[in-house]
Amino acid sequence: MPWFLTGRLTSFRSLTFSRNMVTLVVATTIDPASIGPASALLSMPGWHPGPFLQDMASFVNKDVRLLKHDYSNVREDHLDKRWEAATGEVVDEVIFLSRHTAASNRPALTIHPIGVPHLREDEVPPAGGKPGWAAPPNARMGPWLRLLKGIAESHNLTPEFEVTLEATHHGPLTDSPTMFVEIGSTEEYWKRQDAAQAIALLVWKGLGLDGGIPVGDWRRNNGKNKILLGVGGGHYVPRHMDIILSFKSWQKNAILGFLKEKNINVGKPQDFR
Repeated sequence: MPWFLTGRLTSFRSLTFSRNMVTLVVATTIDPASIGPASALLSMPGWHPGPFLQDMASFVNKDVRLLKHDYSNVREDHLDKRWEAATGEVVDEVIFLSRHTAASNRPALTIHPIGVPHLREDEVPPAGGKPGWAAPPNARMGPWLRLLKGIAESHNLTPEFEVTLEATHHGPLTDSPTMFVEIGSTEEYWKRQDAAQAIALLVWKGLGLDGGIPVGDWRRNNGKNKILLGVGGGHYVPRHMDIILSFKSWQKNAILGFLKEKNINVGKPQDFR
């Protein structure tokens, strides 16, 4: 069954902060919707060459590692553990840059978790992963979807491009919280430089490489923020996305949180009799 995470992660695994925690951004040269945003991101300040992972080049900027390879993203399993074994750095999260395909061929900018938890053990995953498995969802997805929508609007990509959320549907295998950020849905749009620039800006601002506060960083605020785990839906999850993007929903939560902090009770009139 598809699933995703829209808030901040409170605890997926025990973390040891004595070792350097890094974000792994992964791009493949065989996909124009992957290498395009990666190239745009690398043109921004602060990058320098990092260590090789086998034959894969890497680039370093603060606590971000951009890994560039020549293979299929959905088949390149355990990059997080392979990076840790090669460098000693613990991968806190993985972000894949990729293309998106759809029967509608509609241009789109999408975000989604990975895995194929809906498959039985005797079924063969068509695009990586393993049956019954899903990676821990990256807790940045909800905040980044809102950030992506704002970037797309400010760069005049909407309404031509739809900004949307998808459910789990492919690999690769990872142990770290993971998400895919994609450009769709045909080769014409995979190569669009304005779309590539928007995705690069999403990563740049979202990870705080611009000097600002990282967006959706679950380690901030001592992990006290609540999360929303969405289960169900089809390939696309419009109901879940509405909750993420709804100002009223977040406004309501903010108001209720403020009232709770002030010890102000909320309820129906009969609750106070």
